[in-house]
Amino acid sequence: MNYLPVVPFLIIAPLVIAFLMFVVRVDKVRAVIAYIGAVLIMAGVGYLVWMWIDNGSKIMTLYVDTEVADYTILGAEVILMCVVTFLSFKYRKYWVSLLSIIPTAAMIWLELAGPKTSEITHIYIDHLSLLMCVIVGVIGGLIVIYAVGYMHGYHNHHKDVQDRRHYFFMLLFLFLSAMFGFVLSESLLWIDFFWELTSVCSFLLIGYTREKEAIHNSFRALWMNLLGGCALAVGIIYFAVNMKTVSLHALVSMCANAHGSVVTIAVALIAFAALTKAAQLPFSTWLIGAMVAPTPSSALLHSATMVKAGIYVLLRLSPALSGTTTGDLIALIGGFTFLATSLMAIAQSDGKKILAFSTISNLGLMVACAGVGTPETMWAGVFLMIFHAISKSLLFQDVGATENSLHSRDVEDMHGLLYIMPKLAAFMFIGIAGMFLAPFGMLISKWAAFRASVDERNIILVLFIAFGSATTSLYWTKWMGKLVSHTHLTEEKIKDVTRPTEMLSLTIHAILMLLLCALFPLLSSVYVNPLVGETFGASMNVLPTEVLVVLVVIILLVFAVPVAAYVYSRKMTYNRKDSYMNGVNYGDNRSFVDSFGERKTLWLSNHYYKDLVGKRKLMKPAQIFTTAVLIVMMVLIIGGALS
Repeated sequence: MNYLPVVPFLIIAPLVIAFLMFVVRVDKVRAVIAYIGAVLIMAGVGYLVWMWIDNGSKIMTLYVDTEVADYTILGAEVILMCVVTFLSFKYRKYWVSLLSIIPTAAMIWLELAGPKTSEITHIYIDHLSLLMCVIVGVIGGLIVIYAVGYMHGYHNHHKDVQDRRHYFFMLLFLFLSAMFGFVLSESLLWIDFFWELTSVCSFLLIGYTREKEAIHNSFRALWMNLLGGCALAVGIIYFAVNMKTVSLHALVSMCANAHGSVVTIAVALIAFAALTKAAQLPFSTWLIGAMVAPTPSSALLHSATMVKAGIYVLLRLSPALSGTTTGDLIALIGGFTFLATSLMAIAQSDGKKILAFSTISNLGLMVACAGVGTPETMWAGVFLMIFHAISKSLLFQDVGATENSLHSRDVEDMHGLLYIMPKLAAFMFIGIAGMFLAPFGMLISKWAAFRASVDERNIILVLFIAFGSATTSLYWTKWMGKLVSHTHLTEEKIKDVTRPTEMLSLTIHAILMLLLCALFPLLSSVYVNPLVGETFGASMNVLPTEVLVVLVVIILLVFAVPVAAYVYSRKMTYNRKDSYMNGVNYGDNRSFVDSFGERKTLWLSNHYYKDLVGKRKLMKPAQIFTTAVLIVMMVLIIGGALS
């Protein structure tokens, strides 16, 4: 089968659609183009998957002679540098421009005047890159469809924000192009460019509203990601100059086989870059600040796909990290991030902030899995990535749709959402269940990571996973409880303004989540086990067959709870009994008369422990600790390799 047409299509087609999004200013026409573009991208991914299966699911390497593409990418990298420099000077963030100018100049030197490197293939298609294409194409396409309706409601709700939907959708499609290029590239030079493009797209989307907070947060995201880009560029140049190649897989194979000083330093620098993109401590604040952006960008860039770029790189490097100082310290940072940000999530009541801290936390567990670098942790990391992408995209979209209807995204305001807007509540319940309950893959993957940590006798990581999982259960359970609570349910009629296209995306996400749960063992044996075997040369059956019966029973119990609550609430409407209150029940189970004869409203509220585990209490110490670990890592690795 000929892969050649579909690969450039996945990279170039979103660029063409992005251009159309920007020049077309008629909302209805732009919406049609967005729908068609999203469907075409998903179809392109489907065609790539079909061809790959038809070819026997074998690794494919493409494009050796790419001189025109190389110069085009180099020119585009210079344009990105100019954009960053212009905006840095416009907003008086002069020093940020240096983080773009210096690595770009270095890459120009490497490509035009540096040592000649060996010829390589530039596109690499295997189980992992294909999985990332499916996540980017399917989840990204659904988010674009959702965004058309959401952005209409967003600007109706935010009258003070200038309507620049043409700009917003241009960036969404530009980002999709960058992600396809990133995950399909074998050349480290191409990877560097697409890495920078995702960083700039994120920066521009965070600053979409152009409010003071948005500008501040966008530049924080930019400099942190550009700092990682600098480490990536240095690692690539150091490796290319000394080893005369820019092949990603050559880097991994050299390190796994020889552990030479050159490749060890290069791997450490690239792993450092991956930590910034994956928003690990001490760089987590950029992802938290990114929540000021409209919900579709949060779902696409900052939860489902962009932050997975860092995870993808670490999973690629996982065999090279196994049993090394770099791997041990990367696993330490990931495990600590998992626990620390899980604790901070407990103190949040804003739905998007909970999702942000949860994202950082789960990314930390994926980072830890990659750092340990065994087949079992690779298996766990891949499943964590799959389930997290779908679940978080579903939850971000649902919170956005709920906010457009409730005019709030505070969890406390979602009290009794199951009875007010049952569809959105059901989708939210599925998304939350997918994050921490059995038989969804997130919990099973955590169990696999925990077992692998025990097998490796990594006691610190065992403790991080155990306590991090416990705190995760706490904040998700609090949110779930609000959805089904009936205590102070308002009698005010709240209109669900979710548009059909938004509901379509939410429905497909929920179905995908349930299908993945049902097909979990099949996906493990047919796809993920071969992926692990492809990466390590050997795989193992992590999921025992005897567990399957238990999983079926658990899923029935999980979904029995909200159904029973809903049925019970319907009966209460016709046969309501007065509940005991701290006074005389007023007759509506929502208010009572106190001892002074005054009417009081009954409220049921969660505890958030802000003075104990809030961001202000924990973030600075956590950043200091992880910064110290990173400094030690770089000193030990670079100092030891050069001595």
